[in-house]
Amino acid sequence: MAPADKDRNEALHTDETANGHEENVGLRRGLTARHIRFMALGSAIGTGLFMGSSESIQAAGPAVLLAYIIGGAAVFMVMRALGELVVRHPVSGSFGQYASRYIHPFAGFLVGWTFAFEMVLVAVFDATAIGVYMGFWFAGVPRWIWVLAVVFFIAALNMIVFGELEFWFALIKIVAIIALIAAGVAIIIFGFGIADHDQLGPQALFDHGGFFPNGFWGLLSSFTIVMFAFGGIEIIGVTAGEAQNPKQVLPAAINSVPVRILLFYVLTLGVIMCTLPWNQITSEISPFVAIFDSVGFSAAAAVLQVVLITAALSAINADIFGAGRMLHGLAEQGQAPRSFARTSRSGVPVTTVVTMIVALLLGVVLNYLYPDQALFLLGALATFATVLVWLIILASHIRMKKVIAQEARLPSEFPMPLWPVGSSITVAFIVFVVVMVGIVPDSRPALWVGLLWVAALWLCYLAFVRGHGRRPFDLTDRTEPITASGQN
Repeated sequence: MAPADKDRNEALHTDETANGHEENVGLRRGLTARHIRFMALGSAIGTGLFMGSSESIQAAGPAVLLAYIIGGAAVFMVMRALGELVVRHPVSGSFGQYASRYIHPFAGFLVGWTFAFEMVLVAVFDATAIGVYMGFWFAGVPRWIWVLAVVFFIAALNMIVFGELEFWFALIKIVAIIALIAAGVAIIIFGFGIADHDQLGPQALFDHGGFFPNGFWGLLSSFTIVMFAFGGIEIIGVTAGEAQNPKQVLPAAINSVPVRILLFYVLTLGVIMCTLPWNQITSEISPFVAIFDSVGFSAAAAVLQVVLITAALSAINADIFGAGRMLHGLAEQGQAPRSFARTSRSGVPVTTVVTMIVALLLGVVLNYLYPDQALFLLGALATFATVLVWLIILASHIRMKKVIAQEARLPSEFPMPLWPVGSSITVAFIVFVVVMVGIVPDSRPALWVGLLWVAALWLCYLAFVRGHGRRPFDLTDRTEPITASGQN
């Protein structure tokens, strides 16, 4: 590390406030494999599955299962690309720094701020969904009141504790998903006196217009919703600065999480559509609640409603963590205000968390002004932000592989499978999703807003960052012990 950078880091990590109440101790490596696995599950298995799946089922019918399989495969390839980057260079801020080094400083600026933007959108989406869920019991209370309550609750959690709490949050909804799969299979096999029991089962996937009731176009259009459901899994890369033994922990988490998410999505939605005809699933109620409501298990539906709220809180908690840590990494590179690099005595980047909470309050305003359109607009915008982040991760990985080959560096410890064909196919698929966002009329405004977002970031980069940002991490292959700040 250059002397200037070393002095700057020492200043950041020993700086104290005038009254001595806070100390910038840096991010702490306290996250275990268990925390990281469930953190990614917490972010990716949320409202996109429990509520957003209704929209994707309406678009494609039973063929949506193929969409989740294809989308899950693409996500796995993105995660392996990110995994190779993270294991080779386990730094805080992760893919923001990789894009800065391997592509261009603006690419790091773009992906970092877009990821934070994505996390805000998804968190507001989940908070909005909680408002919808609470209408199950309090139909007369305005949705924005619940969203406001959620924002303050999550703010308190992120200031006090994160990793262990997120583990339990995610565990609750994973147990609920497993229980729903088991209950659905039991209903299909035993019937429990339900009328038309003989129509339940795998044949239900073909009895209502066939497997492709809306044609091949329905399958293609569903990808704009399906990919949003997987958004947030890249949060694993952001944990590199706080993971214990990142070169061991992160590969295990990356290998396990995408497969688990794919199984949860495909198995769960398959069981739901085998029990409840796909054309009876609407966006007015979560299909998870509808499956029990349709067979008369109202008590189970009410319990599941509580699980849905817990799932949404879990996702919001993970999203705030991810965005805050990314902004912390950007600040260390000089691509965000320096105050974002400060941490409390317990290692929490307080300024970034507060900033994220303020951004979430804008979601309260959105729900107050546009209560009916909020969910769809947020979902479409988040899809664009998600796939843009994934594209930049893949581009950073491709560039890194070229540098390794050109400079005859040591081979990666966690190489991406099917290189380079797998990378090319994944990039082509994600570009296709971006095109679909622009083609589908309902999601088209999100593409224009997304492009305006990129243009605005470019102007901000030119005005505030270019020539002033800190040089990203050194490309020297890492063999030394990793310091607390993620820098060698």
